Amino acid sequence: MKKSDHQNIITITSSEFAFQNQEKQKKSIELAIASEQIQQQKREKKKREAELLIANEQLSFQNEEREKRAAELAIANDKLILENIYKEKRAEELVIANNELAFQNAEKEKRANELVIANKELAFQNQEKEKRALELQIANNELEKIEAYLRDRIKDLEEVMFITSHKVRQPVTNILGLAMILEKQHSHEEMLKTIAYIKISASKLDVFTTELTLFISELQNKWNES
Repeated sequence: MKKSDHQNIITITSSEFAFQNQEKQKKSIELAIASEQIQQQKREKKKREAELLIANEQLSFQNEEREKRAAELAIANDKLILENIYKEKRAEELVIANNELAFQNAEKEKRANELVIANKELAFQNQEKEKRALELQIANNELEKIEAYLRDRIKDLEEVMFITSHKVRQPVTNILGLAMILEKQHSHEEMLKTIAYIKISASKLDVFTTELTLFISELQNKWNES
């Protein structure tokens, strides 16, 4: 082989080798870039995995919170149902109580009306009693007046009886006695004396009779004025 050929071969080989080195460098750079990209992707992936893990943890926590809230809501719903049942029961009891209260109020109004009527009747009865008491008082006063009037009359009648039995009866008795004596006397003088006594007694009887008449007239005037 010629030296020139050998040099040409060397030159070609060097060129190829240089080209290959350039390609290798290029591939190394591309590989480095690709590795860097892969590393970047891995970091991104790890970052995404970490974020996903955090997101999963948050989602798990949120699910737990939701389940907790759901459980609390279920308990609250149960309580609400019980409260509603209790409220409905109380509402029914309240309706019954209101009905009873309305009935009691109606009874109270009825009793109040009856009491008003009873009070009016009692007031009327009291007025009638007061009226009857006043009439009774007036009647008692009239009765007292009548009793006083009768007592006065009885007193006057007793006085008349006293006059009749004493002042009037005495001359009459004297006259009767003198008449009996006159029947037994025979002399004229004795008869004259006896007749004189009779005249005296008759005069007294006349006087007493006049007094009695005047007294009775005064009594009649007094009774008529009363």
